Amino acid sequence: MDVRPYDPDGDADSLWTLKRGFELGLGEGTGDDDKADRYAGKVTDEYRERYLDWVARCTDDDERCVTVADPGDGELAGYVFVLPERLAMIWDAAVLNEVYVRPEHRGTGVADDLMHAAVDLARSQDLPLDRLVLDVDRENERAGAFYERHGFEHWGEMVAREL
Repeated sequence: MDVRPYDPDGDADSLWTLKRGFELGLGEGTGDDDKADRYAGKVTDEYRERYLDWVARCTDDDERCVTVADPGDGELAGYVFVLPERLAMIWDAAVLNEVYVRPEHRGTGVADDLMHAAVDLARSQDLPLDRLVLDVDRENERAGAFYERHGFEHWGEMVAREL
């Protein structure tokens, strides 16, 4: 498995497929059908364009912001997205925006390899606090166990409101 920086010329379609899987998975297993419907409703063609533009802006800052796992079969196995250093003031830390691995590659070590790449990038950033933070749904036990295994601890709690 090749863990490498995202290539916008060759990886965009596969990254979008993974991102779509990430978004659709956010509402699964929570028992909240409304949440699942909201996430499913946002993955439009317009959202795809906006997302890939956002990825391009972030990787222009640092190509390591989006790291992919490439098994060499034409479809990426997963990705991790760490916000660029210039956005570290959002949470006074490095921000792990997303990590996702296709279901058929889960349990193979791909997620661990991607997390190591994310931590390496975060350690190289000039941060107000030496932390890597992310937002995770407490009801996602699988993700919680993964993050705990990688040394993450609860640090506050995010709240949100509808606009």
